[in-house]
Amino acid sequence: MKIFITGISTDVGKTIASAIVAESLEADYWKPIQAGDLSQSDSHKIKSYLSNSKTTIHPNSYALNTPASPHFAAEMDGFVIDIQKITEPQTQNHLVIEGAGGLFVPLNQTETIADLIKPDYKVVVVSRHYLGSINHTLLTIEALQHRNIKVAGIIFSGDENQATESLILNKTEIPFLGRIEQEPYFDKSVISEYADLFRENLLNLDQ
Repeated sequence: MKIFITGISTDVGKTIASAIVAESLEADYWKPIQAGDLSQSDSHKIKSYLSNSKTTIHPNSYALNTPASPHFAAEMDGFVIDIQKITEPQTQNHLVIEGAGGLFVPLNQTETIADLIKPDYKVVVVSRHYLGSINHTLLTIEALQHRNIKVAGIIFSGDENQATESLILNKTEIPFLGRIEQEPYFDKSVISEYADLFRENLLNLDQ
């Protein structure tokens, strides 16, 4: 099973969600594009969060120096991202793929994160509550569906907002995989607890 994790915007909790999914399934992890923070990248964070010994963390296809939109970060590094060079790692294990920012973050002048999603990927949307998040969540889901990409599930991040969550779930009819609370911190122990909570719903995606 290959799970592609995208968010409704940047800083909504994709990496924490990716860690929970990877730990839950003991899946491999791959972030195709990392922009900035190369010494403490999302791959480094994932490694620090996992307790299992089965997960392999695959290298980025592009590791860019500037914390900015990938198309601009690549320009600052002196090249243009070639989507054909973003090659999915070979593995017999489950694979968690983490996007960068939202769905339409540009990779170059013509392609976006959405263009990395392959037909066999199960797409999980991470939604975090803030003013405007309902709109961003529904737009993300509608954009995926417009591309004939099925959304396998949604994860809510942050303090519970029942009115928002029920509206989104009722309107989209997308499976709810779980909620990541506004924890004071995340470490291996916290990630492991969430992994246990999410496991049954995640395994159901493979049916």
